[in-house]
Amino acid sequence: MQAQDRPQPKPGNAPVVNIKKPQTFVLANGMKVLIVENHKLPRVSFTLTLDNPPFTEGNKKGVDELTSSLIGNGTKKTTKEAFNEEIDFYGASINFTSQGAYASALSKYSGRVLELLAEGALQPNFTQTEFDKEKAKLLEGLKADEKSVPAISNRVVDVLAFGKNHPNGEYLSEETVKNVTLEDVQNNYNIHFVPENAYLVVIGDIKFKEAKSAVEKLFSKWKKQSVTKNSYPDPANPSKLQIDFVDVPNAVQSEISLVNTVNLKMSDPDFFPAVIANQILGGDFNSYLNMNLREQHAWTYGASSSIGSGKYVTKFKANSAVRNTVTDSAVVQFIKEIKRIRTERVDPEVLRNVKAGYIGRFVMQVEKPQAVARYALNIETEKLPADFYEKYIQTINNVTADDIYRVANKYFLLDNMRIVIVGKGSDVLTALEKLQIPISYFDKYGNPVEKPSTKKEAPKDITAKTVFENYIKAIGGEKAVTAVKTLYMNGSTTIPQAPTPLTFVSKLDAKGKMMVSLSMGTMNLMKQVVNGKTAYIEQQGQRKNLEGDDLVEMKASAAPFEELQLAKRTDLKVEGIEPVNGSDAYVIKDGKTTYYYDVKSGLKTAESKVREQGGKSATQITNFNDYKEVKGVKVPFNLVQNVGFELDIKMSDIKINEGVSDADFL
Repeated sequence: MQAQDRPQPKPGNAPVVNIKKPQTFVLANGMKVLIVENHKLPRVSFTLTLDNPPFTEGNKKGVDELTSSLIGNGTKKTTKEAFNEEIDFYGASINFTSQGAYASALSKYSGRVLELLAEGALQPNFTQTEFDKEKAKLLEGLKADEKSVPAISNRVVDVLAFGKNHPNGEYLSEETVKNVTLEDVQNNYNIHFVPENAYLVVIGDIKFKEAKSAVEKLFSKWKKQSVTKNSYPDPANPSKLQIDFVDVPNAVQSEISLVNTVNLKMSDPDFFPAVIANQILGGDFNSYLNMNLREQHAWTYGASSSIGSGKYVTKFKANSAVRNTVTDSAVVQFIKEIKRIRTERVDPEVLRNVKAGYIGRFVMQVEKPQAVARYALNIETEKLPADFYEKYIQTINNVTADDIYRVANKYFLLDNMRIVIVGKGSDVLTALEKLQIPISYFDKYGNPVEKPSTKKEAPKDITAKTVFENYIKAIGGEKAVTAVKTLYMNGSTTIPQAPTPLTFVSKLDAKGKMMVSLSMGTMNLMKQVVNGKTAYIEQQGQRKNLEGDDLVEMKASAAPFEELQLAKRTDLKVEGIEPVNGSDAYVIKDGKTTYYYDVKSGLKTAESKVREQGGKSATQITNFNDYKEVKGVKVPFNLVQNVGFELDIKMSDIKINEGVSDADFL
């Protein structure tokens, strides 16, 4: 606490960085080899990069991704299992993609590891079994992203910025992936995995002559072949600032992206000023955007920006995810901060600190073999001066406030920018229209569509009581529903990066008791319990007893079918009709909870709850799908919960009036 009161230390003098120059040679097939001897540690790294021009895949988009997944799964000489076992035996790391390969090992094993890298890269064994497995995984990932607002946003941003027929604008779909065959993967490898634009960077505890001899022996037989070079027109930015809106009715947040394409090469004089300008605007934690949207307004967990660079057209993008209710306000603040860096000279101390931070990160990277390999490769592929990285610090320090002003106006094209918003139209469109920025509408694949229908008024004869009663009738009728004393649900789901599926269990008792848990094996990740009068939430061993409004809300939901009680209340009303998951639904609000019931079927399709987390509001939405009958009552066998990411819970077992006891609610 005392340390927080001390002033931040001033940046010191820039350190001198010495980056050893590689010794190089070129094989007859065109592959260029760069070797940097560094004997400080007994390790060697090998980085093989294919600097091929980008290309489109058309109706077989996904072939290159599948090629990446299959390279390294065994070779024509060695099985997948034997290959991986040998790598593990040496304590080495190795991976392959359609754009090259990387390996790292102790120097005493480096010769053999280089042999394995060459074997894996040049003699891959593409089998139908592995192909089917990787294709199924890719399709499963696409399904998981189908309703993901961030995934939809990323796809639409690139489609609109670059166009569907540009390498950067193409996107994976279930249809294109299904079109890909094993033969397509083999052909893709044969056409693109060639030595013409190949670079092998070797760094570490190895002698040049030894490395040269080993590389020549292993890679000289790689057949010389050229890559087809296709040209694509540079995409055009809009003629004026515009909003491109994608309606996702299940969205609990709006994904906002301000984007324009840029042509910025590392060799350009503008490169360093543009990079530093981006750090000031949205690249650092203390950037204009993050300080405004996160720290000042508390609308988001983070707001940032990025600017691409390289030989080909890229993009500038500023983005954040914000609550639906502040979407229009966030857009105003994005515009304000981009205008600010385009019209005001940056404060000298801010510029000095940003440059010092950028230099500090560069100095730390210089010690890493991967970074040195990347620097050596960049000099070759980006046609940079040989002393580019020696002058790196000096060039950054030479960036002035006038430079920032100039490049901000050149690359942050506020007057020719798309504001791509992916969110819930019924919540945000009315306010966005008041900004008087032209709005165009698109579907989740970037196709133009008509303005989405938002909230409509419900017929006057439709009340909350009739909606609840229609729901009870739709699932089996009051007699059957009232007969349900306990409800047991058991299912499973997956979460990103989790090694195993999660187990979901829900137990409800009509006496006002509830237990919901999510666990991974024997480890309990989350548990909610209501035991008549008390309630608590337990997460990873930390228990919190609920009080006040939180307790009242949790107790209200502790029933197999809460609509039996909701139908008796006279204080609730139908707020209107909104589209939910492709169908119209009646909307009924009860405090922090909103219920959605399908207009035609009467079934509950969704439920959203506003929860306070760390002093900030967060909305959790649950979608109810796949209703099936159990003992005369229809129950959803699929729950999709949005908790920052989607939990797609599929039930394997649902029981009525069995499987639940008082001991479950302790």
